[in-house]
Amino acid sequence: MRRATWATMAQFFVNGATFATWGVLIPSVKERFALSDAVLSLAMLAVAGGALLTMGRSGRWIAQVGSARGLMLSGILYAFTLLAIPLAPQFWMLVGLLLVFGSAMAAFDVAMSVQAALVENGRSKPIMSTLHAMFSIGGIAGSALGAAPGLSPFAHACLVGAGTLGVALLARRFMLPDAAHDEDAAQTDGGEAGANGRRMVLVLGGIAFLALACEGGMYDWAAVYMRDVAQSPAALVSYSYAAFSTGMAAGRLTGDRIRARIGGVRTLGWSGAVGALGIALAAALPLPEATIAGLFLSGLGIANLMPIFFLAAARVPGMRAAESIAAVARFAYVGMLLGPVLIGGVAEHLSLRASFFCVALVMVGIAAFGGRSVRRFI
Repeated sequence: MRRATWATMAQFFVNGATFATWGVLIPSVKERFALSDAVLSLAMLAVAGGALLTMGRSGRWIAQVGSARGLMLSGILYAFTLLAIPLAPQFWMLVGLLLVFGSAMAAFDVAMSVQAALVENGRSKPIMSTLHAMFSIGGIAGSALGAAPGLSPFAHACLVGAGTLGVALLARRFMLPDAAHDEDAAQTDGGEAGANGRRMVLVLGGIAFLALACEGGMYDWAAVYMRDVAQSPAALVSYSYAAFSTGMAAGRLTGDRIRARIGGVRTLGWSGAVGALGIALAAALPLPEATIAGLFLSGLGIANLMPIFFLAAARVPGMRAAESIAAVARFAYVGMLLGPVLIGGVAEHLSLRASFFCVALVMVGIAAFGGRSVRRFI
């Protein structure tokens, strides 16, 4: 179990590093193909599109081949598509690569989350939030590597891709076999238990959509809010993103201990409440200091929502873990994409402060009703 825990941590780390490396490669891609912002956004959308289009199929495939093998095979594809991105000779080839990259990322995410649930189920103490923290730490490492002097985009992709490939190949021997839960689900998939399981997954997916809409909105609008609403000096604007990210990391690094102490349902309730308080603070007091504090609190509250939802999804009766996680993840991806758009729409017709108050209300709803959706599973 100890080896499986460390191997799963490594998978989360390289996943975060690989995705962050794509983010670091974006400016070089724009320069190499002389893209406008609008055309560049199509390339960025291809990654999300590839993930969304194949998420359901990825879940079914992983349920068939097992999460350990799924992690290895999707990790190999994930690594090689990252290596190919800086080498794409034409833009249309790049878009095709990014679709495959997004698909590989989706499969890797699902298989990784199944392993995370297996590891947590086999331990005496919670570990899911810490595993998600490793994704954030991997993202920081991948971004920091891109800032190394003299390191070309291709060399950066090679280093991170080699790490992802190595973990994909070496970690399989330490992965846990998929649980008997999946065997039971396979037997009940077509009956009433399967129908009930699908309804439960829809509920979890709906709440995950709301949670990721809030998270995506904070990531994308925090700096704009600091500059335009809180009237922050230019030197402080970047602290908005840092404050939210720091809150996310701190929340995930401490989330398992909190959940072990007070339980998953209460952790979810308090997380939603703290997130709502932070966003409301930023909206009510549009001052630089209050906004930074509010964004930190919002990150602290949002941090442990998805780890709890993924864990609950893996335990839904009548559903294979990979398929239920894939379904919840699809809702979450859509929320991450649409959240910033919805916030922008409210800001256009009312104000950005009003949109932040709306996000706070959504977090209140998650705090009040989210526990009911996961009570049976955590």
